[in-house]
Amino acid sequence: MAGSATILGGIAGPTLTPDEAAFFREADPWGFILFGRNVDSPDQLRRLTGDLRAAVGRDAVITVDQEGGRVQRLRAPHWTDWPAPLDQAVAGPRAMWLRYHLIGQELRAVGIDSDCAPTLDVAQDATHPFLRNRCLGSDPARVAQLGRAAADGLLAAGVLPVVKHMPGHGRALADSHHDLPVVDAALEDLDAMDFAPFRALNDLPMGMTAHIRFTALDDAPATASVRMIGLIRDRIGFDGLLMTDDITMNALSGTQAERAAASIAAGCDLVLHCNGTVAEMGPVVQAAGPLTPDAARRAEAALARRLS
Repeated sequence: MAGSATILGGIAGPTLTPDEAAFFREADPWGFILFGRNVDSPDQLRRLTGDLRAAVGRDAVITVDQEGGRVQRLRAPHWTDWPAPLDQAVAGPRAMWLRYHLIGQELRAVGIDSDCAPTLDVAQDATHPFLRNRCLGSDPARVAQLGRAAADGLLAAGVLPVVKHMPGHGRALADSHHDLPVVDAALEDLDAMDFAPFRALNDLPMGMTAHIRFTALDDAPATASVRMIGLIRDRIGFDGLLMTDDITMNALSGTQAERAAASIAAGCDLVLHCNGTVAEMGPVVQAAGPLTPDAARRAEAALARRLS
């Protein structure tokens, strides 16, 4: 089991540099995340994923944002370009299963075994445009149905889905990449709408938090809130491996190391750090510390669902 409670994405380009390899060998992150800057061709990507695993000496999880639409890192001509999830949702659960099964097959062929999808946020009229067409619909039951199909399609291809953004990002009027969204809805409204799809899929192996402040519950954003992580565990019933959304996003305050420490203290299992140099990743790894016993248990359970 990895030493560091992190998923790191600070890989500058399409090949792993000696300095990056040496850092990852020492840091021993639980997993990695890739971006468009890391993607060129299938052969190149297979080499990169192999080199990342060689650096840590084990079959580490490598994830990516491959939702379709605006948010997909592997694109034509080598990979399928998909419409936005909301645009394809009308085709129904079977089409959603096939879509994500094909996505999963393309990912596994280049050594990627996790996908930061499906998005279970419930779309609303005022949902920020950065998120709205990444959702699966505006009815919680329908979102859950399509989300289950998407997750099952990925799992059948040997790819671990990561449901996001817990406990629900759909009411956000701001883009958390730039600002901290604030949601003033009452708990009973959140429970009936926003939390419902996550509760329906609470058996899935991995999830991602939302950088959102829910004023009815806490002053801190969910990622750094003991109460909100407790709600994800208890009220939603999710006992899967819980990672933060990217801690380099501007919704969070403090240094990146302070953000990492606050997330782990709140109860997150893993810190997701997507953008930064070796020098910037080092303090985050130190602040995140090792996997806790509960995180290690959840990590083992997630890995058990990754088909070889």
